[in-house]
Amino acid sequence: MTFIHDDFLLTTRSSRRLYHEYAAHQPIIDYHNHLSPRDIAENRRFGNLFEMWVDHDHYKWRAMRANGISEELVTGNASPKEKFLAFAKTVPYTLRNPLYHWTHLELKRFFDIDELLSDRNAVSIWEQCNEQITNRDDLTTQGILKKFGVTALCTTDDPVDDLKYHRQLAESSFGTSVYPAFRPDWALFVHRPTEFKAWLTKLELSADLTISNLREFMDALRSRHDFFHGLGARLSDHGCEYVPAAFCDESTAAYIFDAALRGLPASSEQHAQFSTYMLLEFAKMDAAKGWTNQFHTGVWRNNNTRLFESIGRDLGCDSIADTPQGKSLGRFLDQLDREDSLGKTIIYNLNPNDNYLISTMIGNFQDGKTAGKMQFGSGWWYLDQKEGMEWQINTLSNTGLLSRFIGMLTDSRSFMSFTRHEYFRRILCDIFGRDMENGEIPNDESMVGEMVANICYFNAKKFLGLENS
Repeated sequence: MTFIHDDFLLTTRSSRRLYHEYAAHQPIIDYHNHLSPRDIAENRRFGNLFEMWVDHDHYKWRAMRANGISEELVTGNASPKEKFLAFAKTVPYTLRNPLYHWTHLELKRFFDIDELLSDRNAVSIWEQCNEQITNRDDLTTQGILKKFGVTALCTTDDPVDDLKYHRQLAESSFGTSVYPAFRPDWALFVHRPTEFKAWLTKLELSADLTISNLREFMDALRSRHDFFHGLGARLSDHGCEYVPAAFCDESTAAYIFDAALRGLPASSEQHAQFSTYMLLEFAKMDAAKGWTNQFHTGVWRNNNTRLFESIGRDLGCDSIADTPQGKSLGRFLDQLDREDSLGKTIIYNLNPNDNYLISTMIGNFQDGKTAGKMQFGSGWWYLDQKEGMEWQINTLSNTGLLSRFIGMLTDSRSFMSFTRHEYFRRILCDIFGRDMENGEIPNDESMVGEMVANICYFNAKKFLGLENS
C-alpha cells in the first residue's frame, strides 16, 4: 500500500464511511487565505515546481534551516532547482513533522506521485512535475481551483488595494467566486510613524480624500470599507498578539494620531489605546454591514533581528506567544455587546494553552439569534496539523457546539495548500468514527454524516453570507 492511500488517517470502518460518503466530495469555501488575486485573474501557469510549491513557504524554510541548510538555499540567490533539491534533501528529516504528511499528500493530489521525496529521487520528481506543470491545464491557478471544487474564496487585502483583479474576476465567467477581505493592520501602526505616514499617503490616494486628522482618517477607512463591500467583501481580519482593551475616548485617539503625523511614535500604552479604539470602530463597521470579523491572536513576529534586518519580514521567524488573552478579549467583546455592535466573530488562537480560555470566553457572547455567531476558529498556523486540529475540535466540542463550526481554511500563499481541507476532513471523520465505534456517540451514520457535511461546507456557506458560495 502506498503512503497516501484512500484511507489515509482513517483508523476505523466508521471513519472511512463518514469520510468517503459525507466529506470527500463536498465543495470548498476557503474563507481566509493569502493567495494572489492577480495570479487567479491571469490564470497563472507556474514556471516550475519551486514557484508552485516552495517559494514563500515559511514552514519549509524553518525545516530547512533546522536541517542545516544555508540561507542561500532557503531565501537567497540560489537557483529554483537548487532550492528545491535542498528542500527535497530535508524532507526525510521531517518524519513526524506535519510537513511530511503535507508534502506527500500534495505530491499525490497534484501530480499523482506516490514516491517518498528525498535527495535520491529529487531530480526525477523535479522533471516529472515540471513537465506536468507545463502541459496540464488543471495545474494553472484557475485549473487548481476547479480541480479541488473551490466554490468561493476570500483573499486578504489591504484597504488601500484597488481590487482591480477582484473586479476583473467578478466580471469574468470563471466559476469560482473570489472575494476580497478587509485587513487594515497598517491602520494601527502609530508606534512606527514613518511607515504609518507612508501608508496614509496610499490611503489618501485610494480613498481620494485628504487626511489631516482622525475624523478624516476614519472617513477614508469607511469609504474603503464601503468599496470592499461593493465588490462582495463580507469578512474583515486582524492579526494581533492579543485583542486589546485599553479603552480611550475619541480625543485621546486623535491626540495619538496627530502625534504620529508629526513623526512621534506612540508609547506602548498609547499604541494599546489607539489599537483598541480602531478595532472597536472596525468591528462596528463590520456589524453594521453583517460582516464576519476575524481575529488571529497569540503570535510573536519577526523574532530573529539578524534575518529581519537583512532580508525582511515573514521569513518563518514567528512563534507562539504567551501573552495573557482572556481578560482583555472579554472586556473588548463586552464593550461591543453593550453597544449592540457585536457582529459575527471568529477568534483563531495560536497558543494551545489558551484554547479553553478563549472558547469559553467567546461562549459568553452567543446571542440566541445567530447560530454559531461567536466562532472558535480552526487550528491556526502551528496548530493546523493533526494534533492541533484535534485539540481545537475537542475544545470546541467540550465547551460549545461543534455542530455549528464553520470548518477549515488554508490561510496560505500557496495554491497547493487546498489539500489542507482534505487533511482536516480526514481528521474530523476519524474523530467521529472512533467515537461511534467506542459508543461515545450514537452509531447513526445519517445523523453524524449530516454533521460532518455541515462542518465541511454547509455551515460556512450559510454563516458567511458570500453571494455565490
